[in-house]
Amino acid sequence: MKNLVKIIKRFPQAKILIVGDLILDEYIWGDVERISPEAPVPVMRAQKRSYTLGGAANVANNIRSLGAAVSVCGIAGRDKNAQILLRELRARGIQSQGVLRVNKRLTTLKTRLIASHQQVVRLDWEQTQPLSAGINERLYDFVNKNIGKFNALVIEDYGKGVINQKLAARVIALAKEKKLLVTVDPKEEHFQYYAQTTAITPNRKEVESALRCLKMQDKNNSFKVNSDRLQDEKDLNRAGKKLLNYLGLEALLITIGEQGMRLFEKNAITHIPTRTQQVFDVSGAGDTVIAAFTLSLACGASRLEAAHIANLCAGIVVSKIGTASASSAELIERIKTLQTNN
Repeated sequence: MKNLVKIIKRFPQAKILIVGDLILDEYIWGDVERISPEAPVPVMRAQKRSYTLGGAANVANNIRSLGAAVSVCGIAGRDKNAQILLRELRARGIQSQGVLRVNKRLTTLKTRLIASHQQVVRLDWEQTQPLSAGINERLYDFVNKNIGKFNALVIEDYGKGVINQKLAARVIALAKEKKLLVTVDPKEEHFQYYAQTTAITPNRKEVESALRCLKMQDKNNSFKVNSDRLQDEKDLNRAGKKLLNYLGLEALLITIGEQGMRLFEKNAITHIPTRTQQVFDVSGAGDTVIAAFTLSLACGASRLEAAHIANLCAGIVVSKIGTASASSAELIERIKTLQTNN
């Protein structure tokens, strides 16, 4: 545990670049007091509205909250929500020079209605069609001109159109040329884009979906799994080892909800259990995991140390309402509390 604190204290020395899908999260807060006479649905009396960062922007927010410098590269529309997104990035000290404004494209917005601390419904405003060749080239140019300033590259693939196979291959090649860490939060159908990277951080459901996708995409029939349903520990271990080797990853970190996470390395599988606590909201927990894991690796942590820090960080975040983040001070305090209790 003492070494984890030393790693966390090095966080301000790191600079991380994130390429991917930027999302603005909107929360409308209120109370439900009755059922609508028009339909059997609750009527929520709205009281306030707030905004937080989502997707790649939330990963950046988590990294910044932990004390490191971070820059995002992605797209936004030319609408009111883009202005709010950029305002929220600036307010948190996140560098946004890599955010391209795209005509006739919505800024991705997720609106959640929250009544008495419970989510009632979520509305998604988005356009997910692929970007034009010109926009792709401008994104690549930004990465090419700035990659040398950073210690690690994070790719956040939410399937909103920013990440495609060609762009992924080009930015990964740039990062590897500079000997940077490359970590990925992958979309299920895009796992094959991320071969030979440092690590990917999917959850159990995403792994199940990815297994089905990889079998369908495998023209040589070399990707064989007995089942794409991960019903027990053996299934999970078998699938994890298969993915690690098939994609040529240095590590695979699978999050498994209340059971914690499992780290797959070439010669080891390590289960990292959750720490008992009250869970209010799991929104954005995956963003926290890749943020803390990548930042820890960039500051000299082993993959296992980085996974432990990510697990502790996620535990702090899920105890908060809404898409949240943790600070280095909270993380260190959590470690000290665990040391005292043990």
